[in-house]
Amino acid sequence: MPDGDAYYAMLIRQYTTLDLSAQEIHRIGLSEVARIKSEMEAIIDGLGFEGSFADFLEFLRTDPQFYAKTPQELLNRAAWIAKQADEKLPAFFKTLPRMPYGVRAVPDAIAPNYTTGRYWGPVDGVRGGLYMVNTHALDKRPLYSLPSLTLHEAVPGHHLQIALAREIKDVPEFRRAMYVVAFGEGWGLYTEKLGVDMGIYETPYEQFGRLTYEMWRAGRLVVDTGIHAMGWSREEAVAFFTENSALSLHNINTEVDRYISWPGQALGYKMGELKLLELRARAEKALGDRFDIRAFHDAVLENGSLPLPILEQMIDRYIDRETAATQNGSGAAASLHSP
Repeated sequence: MPDGDAYYAMLIRQYTTLDLSAQEIHRIGLSEVARIKSEMEAIIDGLGFEGSFADFLEFLRTDPQFYAKTPQELLNRAAWIAKQADEKLPAFFKTLPRMPYGVRAVPDAIAPNYTTGRYWGPVDGVRGGLYMVNTHALDKRPLYSLPSLTLHEAVPGHHLQIALAREIKDVPEFRRAMYVVAFGEGWGLYTEKLGVDMGIYETPYEQFGRLTYEMWRAGRLVVDTGIHAMGWSREEAVAFFTENSALSLHNINTEVDRYISWPGQALGYKMGELKLLELRARAEKALGDRFDIRAFHDAVLENGSLPLPILEQMIDRYIDRETAATQNGSGAAASLHSP
């Protein structure tokens, strides 16, 4: 493709909102894959499993204990996890949306070709949102991955973030409806890890499920840039995911085809999460004992979906406000509602 490198660089900028080269993102991806793989292997060792990484994945894919027996059982479990998360929100967020959400099964007519789960946000900002759970092909819907999926799609993931954005006052309508991939999907992935702090993951298998989802997003950094900037073949991309992820071969093939046909888009998830973790670490270091996770999350979400450099400016202002408020002995400073 003429000027293909320049075009891909533009797509990286569009989907990540960051000034990073394909090579830099590729290196970040390899580093994250190695870190996550090490954590996954530590869980396997802790369980006393005898066998290889591939053997453990086969065990997870085939043992009936990890799968619901009926569609209603899967739906009930998803609703129960969502309820647990709902109850824990006040400890992690000052501002909660007024808009409710429900948990529903993906309609049978579309379920065979639909994703595992998805959030349907209300277009009008009035009706509640829906966390849609795919109850088709139960042998492809492991229960140990359900906590991560629920946190990402419902609360404190997409529903909380999108509902709060819809409820922002004194901004144009396009700001309330705007969705920046790196922000929205980065937030969704961030909340999967936040579930550790929230105490959502109850077993090592659920922790492993979280890591399988994180590995999936980290692998995208390697594979997307490998295909579009480093001359990787489709076979090389499939082999990388097969060796390092817990995805089924069917899912690996569909994912790789997605990256081939939609260059750059899949980079936003992990790059957004990494930026959020970086900003949280910055705030924790700057504020020390004064750091309040609830205030930090409000600062992240109060302006809606933002390009990551603008979000970084907002968090730096939040840190400055909190520091000044403490020095003045006046408690938390007023919130800043627009960039």
